Amino acid sequence: MAQADISIINEQQLPLIVELYNQVFRPPENDAYFRRRFQGRYNVLVMLAALDNRPVGFCIGFELKPQVFYTWLLGVHADFRRKNIGRQLMESQNEWAGSHGYEYTRLETLNRHRSMVHLAVTLEYDMVGTRWDSMHSDLLIQFEKPLAEATR
Repeated sequence: MAQADISIINEQQLPLIVELYNQVFRPPENDAYFRRRFQGRYNVLVMLAALDNRPVGFCIGFELKPQVFYTWLLGVHADFRRKNIGRQLMESQNEWAGSHGYEYTRLETLNRHRSMVHLAVTLEYDMVGTRWDSMHSDLLIQFEKPLAEATR
């Protein structure tokens, strides 16, 4: 498995994330989409995974509520999947969140995103709920993990 270089990026590097996002997801988005999502959020964390200086994945999270850090978005370029890049990003984010006083990490994923469901289960997240996402006409599965366990 590939060992990615994981770094925290700043707002000036956001176009890098937008470009990678548009290689992974549809429909394409722009900087404004991300800036709107970050408004009013506390402790926004944007991490970038690179292999041989090539951006291959990203993870974005923020404080959901005191003591809970939320993974909003995780993406890995199709050419670099199944190389543990997503796992490395999630573990790095959880490490950061734990070192910043958060007790839990939470994420939601659409039921049809089986690779994300599998990653959450592999990383020993607990399924804590579901809700219907009418925008996507799919079930969202909610996962949570105590960060004390994430650092073991």
